[in-house]
Amino acid sequence: MEDDDWSPPSVLLTVDLVILTLREGRLCVLLVERGEDPFRGMQALPGGFLHHAGEEILDAAHRELSEETALTAGWVHLEQLAVYGDVGRDPRGRVVSVAHLAIAPGLPEPVAGTDAMDADWVPAEAVLSGEVKLAFDHYRIVTDGIERARKKLESTALATAFCGELFTIAELQQVYEAVWGTELDTRNFYRKVQAVDGFIVPAGSGRRSTGGRPARLYRAGPKTVLIPPLIRPVPPTAEESTAEEGA
Repeated sequence: MEDDDWSPPSVLLTVDLVILTLREGRLCVLLVERGEDPFRGMQALPGGFLHHAGEEILDAAHRELSEETALTAGWVHLEQLAVYGDVGRDPRGRVVSVAHLAIAPGLPEPVAGTDAMDADWVPAEAVLSGEVKLAFDHYRIVTDGIERARKKLESTALATAFCGELFTIAELQQVYEAVWGTELDTRNFYRKVQAVDGFIVPAGSGRRSTGGRPARLYRAGPKTVLIPPLIRPVPPTAEESTAEEGA
């Protein structure tokens, strides 16, 4: 028998953004300082509630990208990351977040807006290590976002989203090293990139001076899936690292 007194629970919906870019060769994530309770004064991901019931979730993500940071979606790669809805994740009530991953090259200094007191690019390692504490469950969301980027660099052309329209293979290698957090052998990387047909294509006769001999310029190619994939190196275990240091 149905319960005539039943009514759906009140659930609020937000969008949160994991925005990644490279700054001075380091993978950085955009964080804002919360200007309102809860967690006033703590670092958090940019984001917020839907403006109204008719607002599309993707539109809300683009709006928050602009409002919280004064960044536009022009060159930004934006994709849905995951849905976070654990009970108790927000002290204001039952709040479900649809998180998005955003990536773009050379993003400018952010300008805080709406309910944020400040906005800044923070090295991803400072967040992953726990050095920088985040509000809500945003540490989990950042961790998931960075791991999504790391995995997609193996099998897709996502790395080019960190580059400008034209780039060198050395700059592309810098993306992989920054996101994966490991150094790569230059010759081996060059060989693997060139073996993936359609991943990157030469940009005519353009070359960029890098202090030595001019390097050829490339642009993103037509292929979005890498075959064969570029496999992320397995980091050494603690025992292997100790053995290498003592060698």
